[in-house]
Amino acid sequence: MSRIGKQIINIPEKTEVINLGGKVTVKGPLGEMSRVFKDDITILTDGKTVSLSPKEKDIQTNALWGTYAAHLKNMIAGVNKLFVKKLVIEGVGYKAEISGQELVLSLGFSHKIKVPIPKELKVTVEKSVVTISSIDKELVGQFSAKIRDYKRPEPYKGKGIMYEKEIVRRKQGKKSV
Repeated sequence: MSRIGKQIINIPEKTEVINLGGKVTVKGPLGEMSRVFKDDITILTDGKTVSLSPKEKDIQTNALWGTYAAHLKNMIAGVNKLFVKKLVIEGVGYKAEISGQELVLSLGFSHKIKVPIPKELKVTVEKSVVTISSIDKELVGQFSAKIRDYKRPEPYKGKGIMYEKEIVRRKQGKKSV
């Protein structure tokens, strides 16, 4: 049994959830999101709440039950408040800039890394902080993880790209005798 799936999801004011044959659309003040769900889980809306229940009791539908509930919660939260991730770039000569629809990173390689920015995302760069925001939590997390993977923080000097409140575990390095 899914603890997350059992919970009833409240719909805030100025937000509406529409379920049409497996395609759930959430409209709110910041925009509109839609996602297609399998018909293994029944999604019931009554204007103020959303409830989910599995059609069958097996392992796969129980897993989907909690996953679908989490997706719906994120969709409802996203159309009411933007999801934001901040990446901090540390290191001498490491920098980021936006040119057109691309994020250009200089990370100590012999070339600059150009990353296309999806249309749904809003990316800003201030000094050494890259801010990624959108109504889609999945897209924000995926794009920020992709950027971070280009130069993960290393444990000796702490150089690289890290999340804003991430703590990098530092190693001591060589000791002189």
